[in-house]
Amino acid sequence: MSNPISYQVLMGALCGLVGAVLAQSAQASTLEAINHTHWAINRFSVDGRSGIDIIGAYQGGGGGCCYVAPSRWQPGMTVRVDWETGAGSSEGFPGTGDWPKFLAWEKEIKAQKRQHSKLVPVPDYTGQKVCGLTVHFLPCDDLQVTTSCYAYGSPEYPIKTPLHLPEPQTCPK
Repeated sequence: MSNPISYQVLMGALCGLVGAVLAQSAQASTLEAINHTHWAINRFSVDGRSGIDIIGAYQGGGGGCCYVAPSRWQPGMTVRVDWETGAGSSEGFPGTGDWPKFLAWEKEIKAQKRQHSKLVPVPDYTGQKVCGLTVHFLPCDDLQVTTSCYAYGSPEYPIKTPLHLPEPQTCPK
């Protein structure tokens, strides 16, 4: 029987290998996310690369491989973020013993899912070490990204947005 290797460890090793191969022209690392909303992020990708984890309301996660930053930042540089939002809990789950109740609950959960896509500007990282990409999911389907190597919440981290943001009554169009 072989030793099991976790998927995230395997993805991290793969990102390291890709990073080593691309080290001369680009910098590669993981995709991470911080969710500042009451919705779950069921899935997300950046430029077609999966962020792996489901991210609950007001949580962080990700771990997908790999965001490859060009060796030089260019003005107007963007990434395309695709994501799906949905219910952030299993509240009201009736179990599977009563099939009609389960199907009604499942239909309600599916009705809350929304698909999103947005081009997001990448901040200037000239002269800085790039440590992958962290996507911040904000209310009103707004996004911010950073390539910072610092952890969210540290004084050096460039995005200072609090984790728990209230949802506005209406969003700007």
